[in-house]
Amino acid sequence: MKPDNSKQLIRALVVDDEALARQGLELRLADIDGVEVVGSCQNGREALEMIAEKEPDLMFLDIQMPGMTGFDVVEQLQQDNMPLIVFVTAYDEYAVNAFDIHAVDYLLKPIEVERLQQAVNKVRERLDHGRDDQEKRQLLDIVISLTGKSEQAIVELMSSGNPMMRYGEKLAIKDGSSTTFVSVRDIDWIDAAGDYMCVHVKGDTLIMRTTMKELESQLDPGVFQRVHRSTIVNLDRVEKVSSHINGEFHLTLSCGTSLKMSRSYKDKVKHFF
Repeated sequence: MKPDNSKQLIRALVVDDEALARQGLELRLADIDGVEVVGSCQNGREALEMIAEKEPDLMFLDIQMPGMTGFDVVEQLQQDNMPLIVFVTAYDEYAVNAFDIHAVDYLLKPIEVERLQQAVNKVRERLDHGRDDQEKRQLLDIVISLTGKSEQAIVELMSSGNPMMRYGEKLAIKDGSSTTFVSVRDIDWIDAAGDYMCVHVKGDTLIMRTTMKELESQLDPGVFQRVHRSTIVNLDRVEKVSSHINGEFHLTLSCGTSLKMSRSYKDKVKHFF
């Protein structure tokens, strides 16, 4: 479609770890007047480098990515080169966090063309008029519709610093083109296997490509604690703690699994009493 030269050109960056998702979004944006995709990145590190180089007006940013999440990318951005943010993700549990960051919009995959156009319109209004209050109102409406919570409940969550603001109730585990949503409360323990995390849930083991640090940041530390450099345990599953002469502890979980707690994590024992 031929661009409308009467409009300010919006220079956009697309960030998503899935190549097909990036390509699909770029194709849709190509059909929207006044938008130019100036770069495409597959992870947060590339995004930070390209933002510094290209200085885009807008970034379509996936949230759940290996290494650095979309929220991590935003945290590392400098105010002087901060583009407007439209989060693009398959997981609606991040909606409250997106509002807290003051993103312009929040799109759920698969992206509908009409919703994408609406998001671009919001970005254009922000660039042209700087309507922060109006955009915050619109984004709050989106969060309410996604979460089913009342406006008062959302505002109270934000003002109280409730852990829900940071930690989702479900963990999204990608396997090729499919995604399995696991209730966080059902996770027994997690251990590392090279570049992968093994998430143990009700007798099943699901494989997740991420780092221990990244996964740990997504889990409520009041429930999940690292007990070994390669093991995270659900504290609610610990039924017995046994000490050994060498200073180590063995944790027995309700599912019958025995896990070793290394000496460097012995201060964690207080969480089990």
